[in-house]
Amino acid sequence: MKPAFVSFCLLAALLAGAARGQDLPELGDAAAATLSPAQERAIGYSMLRQLRELPAFLEDPDVTDYLTSTGYRLVAASPDSRIDFTFFALRDSTVNAFAMPGGFIGVHTGLILTAQSESELAAVLAHEVAHVTQRHIARLVAQQERAGMLSMAAVALAILAARSNPQAAAGVMAGAQAQQLASRLAFTRDNEREADRVGVMILERAGFDPHAMPVFLERMQRATRLFDSGNYPSYMRTHPVTYERIADVQNRTFTLPYRQIPDSIEFHLVRAKLRAQQGEATAAVAFFDDLLTERKFNSEAGARFGLVQALLRNGDLARAERELPAVMKATGPHPMVVALRARLLVARKDNAGALALLAEGVKTFPGARSLVYDYAESLLTAGRTEEAIVATDAQLMRDQNDGRLYELQARAFSMQGKALMKHKSLAEAYLVRGNLLLAIEQLQLAVGVGDGDFYQLSSAEARLRELRSIAANLPKK
Repeated sequence: MKPAFVSFCLLAALLAGAARGQDLPELGDAAAATLSPAQERAIGYSMLRQLRELPAFLEDPDVTDYLTSTGYRLVAASPDSRIDFTFFALRDSTVNAFAMPGGFIGVHTGLILTAQSESELAAVLAHEVAHVTQRHIARLVAQQERAGMLSMAAVALAILAARSNPQAAAGVMAGAQAQQLASRLAFTRDNEREADRVGVMILERAGFDPHAMPVFLERMQRATRLFDSGNYPSYMRTHPVTYERIADVQNRTFTLPYRQIPDSIEFHLVRAKLRAQQGEATAAVAFFDDLLTERKFNSEAGARFGLVQALLRNGDLARAERELPAVMKATGPHPMVVALRARLLVARKDNAGALALLAEGVKTFPGARSLVYDYAESLLTAGRTEEAIVATDAQLMRDQNDGRLYELQARAFSMQGKALMKHKSLAEAYLVRGNLLLAIEQLQLAVGVGDGDFYQLSSAEARLRELRSIAANLPKK
């Protein structure tokens, strides 16, 4: 079985069991017309694991942390703040965002770069949050007959995959009818209007500018005139923007007071980082040089930060070092700037200086994952393995589904010669990535090496039994 197929199998097992009446409520029962929140979360998590296999899945802690903090600011102002949400990014130049079952919300980097203000980006996120809190996705899935549930899941995964890997999507969608796909996955006009209405309320309560929603919709509507029929922005295809919809949102925001809402520094730094990674490195340097020369930027701090990012990517370390003080002056203390400074030191072979800077950084900004990752890497480079394990353990207490941390721990245990713990950490890393079979293989190796203490061995054996139980319930090929 291929690794990318495993996470889909987990989803298939859930839905196949549901089709036998084991998990899903009776769809004809008016009292239980939708999936339970736990079932939604399980489906969405399996779909996220599938997405992690795509090359476009963006494993950038700065981008993810920014989307998460912005997203949860909106969630806190939503009608149901008890739902768990997960925000992630795909490296895709198209302007789009999408919600999956269970509160998983994906954002294309093209949307982050296209948004003219943080409130515009927040408007799209608020719309997606509203789709989740209003249970639109659960209703959509529950409308399907039990016999069609499995194909519904496959179709959902295929459409998400198609945004980054059309060939993979074609394989998943083989045999499906195009019209059925569209009718099963498209939100109704009523759903879109309700998500707009609730989204405006969320924006206002969260302290963003609610007028940004109709402004963004109008710009997307105008953008359609620049493209041939059928080749317009992805946001327009997945969230049809009609004049009636724009008018409805304008009516809802008309009586709301206008407030000047400043963008956060994180909004500008994340946008600059993404822009610095686009295209050729020399072109990226020229782009930011032009911004600063012509003073065409919305944020000088962002433009200077992006310039140093591009210079570092281009290997111009001397100039990057000269430009760095201007970045620090423009931004003030910030974890993304600390990480940038440390990477410049590493590039100049000053590992001791980078380690000292990162050690101070994780104390000043606890929970900043980019700093934790780089700090652990520097500790491993210095051979300070026990400190690396302590640092990653502290972050895993905040997020147990961080595959990068498990991989760093596995390296530390390997350097210490602790085979059992190395394989156990690798098992968790593979599981987060969606590869159940390799996770089981790693746990089998962990149990077999026999170099751990009684507690470590018992823990590995218990985890192995748990994953074997999951595997046993997968549908047979």
